[in-house]
Amino acid sequence: MQEIDIQACDREPIRHLGKIQAHGYLLAVDTQTLQIRQCSSNLSAFYPDTLAQVIGLPLEELQLGDLSGREVTQLIQFALKQSSLETLNPFSVRLQERDYHLIIQRQDDIYLLEFEPKDEALFPSTLQNLVSRVMTNLQQSKTIQELLEKVAAEIRLITRYDRVMIYRFDEEWNGEVVAEAKDTSLDPFLGLHYPASDIPSQARELYKINLVRTIVDATERAVSIYPTTDNQTGNPLDLTHSVLRAVSPVHIEYLKNMGVRSSMSFSLLYKGELWGLISCHHYQGPRLVDYTARMSGKVISQLLSAALEFRKDEEDLTLVNKLWRSEQTLFEQMQRDWNVVQGLTKMETTAMDITSAAGMALLYEGKLYTLGTTPNEAFIRQLIEWLKHTKIDTIFHTHQLPRLFGPAEANRAEASGVMAIVISRQLEEYVIWFKPEVIQQVSWGGNPDEKPVVAEPGGQLRLSPRKSFAKWTQIVRSTSELWRPAEISTALKLREDILQILSQRANQIRILNEQLKFAYEELDTFSYTVSHDLRTPLASIKTYAEVLLIDYSDRLDEEMLPLFEKIVSASNRMGDLIREILHYARSGRTELAAEPIEMQELLHSLKDELLVSEKGTPITIEIEETPSLKGDKTMITQVFSNLLSNAIKYTRPVAKPHIVVKGVKNADEIIYSVTDNGIGIDMKQGGKVFDLFKRLDNARNFEGHGVGLAIVKRIMQRHHGRVWFYSEPFKETTFYIAVPIH
Repeated sequence: MQEIDIQACDREPIRHLGKIQAHGYLLAVDTQTLQIRQCSSNLSAFYPDTLAQVIGLPLEELQLGDLSGREVTQLIQFALKQSSLETLNPFSVRLQERDYHLIIQRQDDIYLLEFEPKDEALFPSTLQNLVSRVMTNLQQSKTIQELLEKVAAEIRLITRYDRVMIYRFDEEWNGEVVAEAKDTSLDPFLGLHYPASDIPSQARELYKINLVRTIVDATERAVSIYPTTDNQTGNPLDLTHSVLRAVSPVHIEYLKNMGVRSSMSFSLLYKGELWGLISCHHYQGPRLVDYTARMSGKVISQLLSAALEFRKDEEDLTLVNKLWRSEQTLFEQMQRDWNVVQGLTKMETTAMDITSAAGMALLYEGKLYTLGTTPNEAFIRQLIEWLKHTKIDTIFHTHQLPRLFGPAEANRAEASGVMAIVISRQLEEYVIWFKPEVIQQVSWGGNPDEKPVVAEPGGQLRLSPRKSFAKWTQIVRSTSELWRPAEISTALKLREDILQILSQRANQIRILNEQLKFAYEELDTFSYTVSHDLRTPLASIKTYAEVLLIDYSDRLDEEMLPLFEKIVSASNRMGDLIREILHYARSGRTELAAEPIEMQELLHSLKDELLVSEKGTPITIEIEETPSLKGDKTMITQVFSNLLSNAIKYTRPVAKPHIVVKGVKNADEIIYSVTDNGIGIDMKQGGKVFDLFKRLDNARNFEGHGVGLAIVKRIMQRHHGRVWFYSEPFKETTFYIAVPIH
């Protein structure tokens, strides 16, 4: 039996299809020579003998009917002098006795020139009024649903499509129509779901780059690019940013099966990722929406994206603050008597209060404690045995446990969703939260499993889009509500606090020889790394700097002398730190030299030292309140040096790197925070952050060995303090350290 190619859609080269839609014309012009390298084959209307005449021709010698290439060349030259090309698009030209928009974009070493007919069905003043009305709706809508419904209606006014839908993706990239504005004669799509395969992954990536997409006529034959590949590069033309780009034949087949003649979409983004689409369908013939109207729709989609992000962030922040307050209470309860069980399960605030779970279980020191609605003890212990073999180090969460763990099917009523944090895998100590099954009736736009098989010309079999989009209802079971990011990050913070409590009482009741032996082996490895990799080059730097100060001081100007003195001073301080860290790593139990530390002086000194190597960069470090604290000065300096160095390193890729350091004094402890706006941390990998020699995926291109934060955690443990963090990538990352006052 011949194998069916089930991934054909995912492999389609949709950015390099080599075709455009037939209602416009395209030229690819070299940015250096302004010679034509490729063009759309429908330009044969102007060059009937052969298109080969056009390739290599200087743009200014081109003649498209009554439009001269010299006029187009002058437009490009004017645009380059005034501003970027994109901000001046579109340009107005006359072609074949009709008004056209000329859209000019740069794609690598090519100017992409696209000619599209004008269709000013709405006058600019009308568009401005519509956009203004949308902005008013953004401000006045009380709920996100109300906002989505109003935007769908306004987009339909601008585009005059038969149907406008707002389509939201779930975590598995299935879509749901959450708002709709349509002609009264059409059946509603509101509430229907569509499988992820309807929009393949490479198409979703393209939606993040090109925010507006239009198909004027799904029945019209696409126009090929000539020549198929660029004579200079041998590659097909990249049409990523093209407004005329043709679409995949599979997608055209999909639209025809739906009875759609024309379609258009606007991307909705949340923090740079695809949240959903504004999807427009037209059934009664082709539909060309003028470029200026499409750009108005794009502005509206961007405003909606910003409003969605603001409102979601507002909701998330409210939830984060609520859960973190409960988690802080749990920490204080555990700290009172160094009793984990008492603090998590026996007080007014329990571990139930940091999630929306219906039940929780704590397996600690061989005993099982439960709260709320949970499965029976036998199943929980069976689940823990399974978790041991999944090799999770910190946290596990799923909203579809029966799909992963067969025995959960019999317990789906209580445990369709599970989140577990690992206290100790060796001792089988876990905190587990359970969410019950939520039975859903999902209405699909056609049976998502119906995919007819068709044979390609070469004989290869592939899956074809389904033929029917009639409402198809499915009962979804063995699934719970999703675990929200705020719940996951709070559970991770609780884990760090539990480990901190256990560490502080380790000398009293917990002797874990094997774990300590492993920890000392890690510290020995770290000691060798520090002595081998840092001591020798540091000594060389100091020696060379001292030689320059002694032998060449008379040749150095007044600005250079202090810099070399700072090098010597910093080298001495670093040498002291290395010796102290090595001593600390080897001994493990050396008494701390605790003393009052003036943090203002320490932090400003570190700031000046670290910014010396950042000259020419726009980074700023703001130091706010700095209450004094008591601790080992060398180690506390190391803590802030590591946190600030990391903040500087991971904010370099952003446009305006900014770091804020501040301290707050409470009744029992002093809490310092270091906040930056850098690349941030994926909270799904948050459990690795303080592990020795562990690097996160998004940090692998940065220098470092995964040691700095492990040192910070170790030092805070020695001070009976704690360290934790919260991160929203490319928005805000904050590391907190808390040092007891007594």
